[in-house]
Amino acid sequence: MDTSPRPGLLCPACQVPLVMTERQNIEIDYCPSCRGVWLDRGELDKIIERSAVESPAARPREEAAQDRYRDAARSRGHHGDYGYRRKSWLQEIFD
Repeated sequence: MDTSPRPGLLCPACQVPLVMTERQNIEIDYCPSCRGVWLDRGELDKIIERSAVESPAARPREEAAQDRYRDAARSRGHHGDYGYRRKSWLQEIFD
């Protein structure tokens, strides 16, 4: 992941120079101070296209597996610790 300051581009909220990074071929400008995120023209379209391609049929199956995992953890006495859920590609972009 390459992060580099964008010369001349300031955060509209706090006037700190924006930092550019590229994740999964999507260029993201963000403010290291307030954590605001800005996308170049066309980048939001890429994100929307990718989310449409993601299989909606797989989600209920994943949720059922998560429920079984939680039930098993509760039966072993792990009431507050549910483990980690796999991040979607969209969460990975903004992580």
